[in-house]
Amino acid sequence: MSRIARSPIGWLVTGVVGVGLVSGLTATGPGPVPLLGAAAAVAVYGWVMHRIAGRPVPEISRGGAGREALLGGGIGLGFILVPVLLLTVFGGYSFSWADHGFVPVLWTTVMVQLGGSVTEELLFRGLALQALEQLWGSRAAVVITSLFFGVAHLGAAEATLWSALAIAVEAGVLLGAAFLWRRNIWFVAGVHFTWNAAEQLLGIPVSGHTPEGWFTLDAHGPAFLTGGGFGLEASIVPVLVGAAIAVWMLRRARRSGGIKPRTHTGR
Repeated sequence: MSRIARSPIGWLVTGVVGVGLVSGLTATGPGPVPLLGAAAAVAVYGWVMHRIAGRPVPEISRGGAGREALLGGGIGLGFILVPVLLLTVFGGYSFSWADHGFVPVLWTTVMVQLGGSVTEELLFRGLALQALEQLWGSRAAVVITSLFFGVAHLGAAEATLWSALAIAVEAGVLLGAAFLWRRNIWFVAGVHFTWNAAEQLLGIPVSGHTPEGWFTLDAHGPAFLTGGGFGLEASIVPVLVGAAIAVWMLRRARRSGGIKPRTHTGR
């Protein structure tokens, strides 16, 4: 049983159950509860990796965490603002002030999106990608986790097969490439956080969920360009932008040795 538990599938399942349980109990809580849940999820992740997988966890090291999060945050913000600017300039998007309150909207957005970005990255990149990478190598791990990431969003409002494919490419592949490049959860969570937070503050549906943001969005034109009711993530524009960023990150990962072949030896 110990051998099974310490195998990649064993610690993957254990970690997903632990982190997933914490996330499920705290993700929609009031006030700082989602952020506290994310902190608890990091602790669970570290325990599983140390005690079950028997491996160090440099990916959640506090040393340089702020720098990595800021770098990832800058990339995530640019990833969202470029498509939004293009769609706004060419008449696809228009915004009006929603008057939901500046500080309350900011507080809620930060708490919810910080909690969600950290726990999702622990699950998909920290646990799933690294376990599958140990079994079949980095490339297969990115493909598999990207597909699962897209499928996981099929239950969202306004979701379609196209939106799932778009999420798989612009989120799954992009965030997977980000992890292979930096090997750091804080970097990937920074990308994820500013991406979702910017959408929410602008009033853009986040994966089909329409938030209370600073603005109200009016979309004009075909859903293939604007994303329709699912939001910007179902637009072809961020898919192309995200794919370009992912290719750039994968090239850097390859140069730094971040793309690994299969190394599983039976543990």
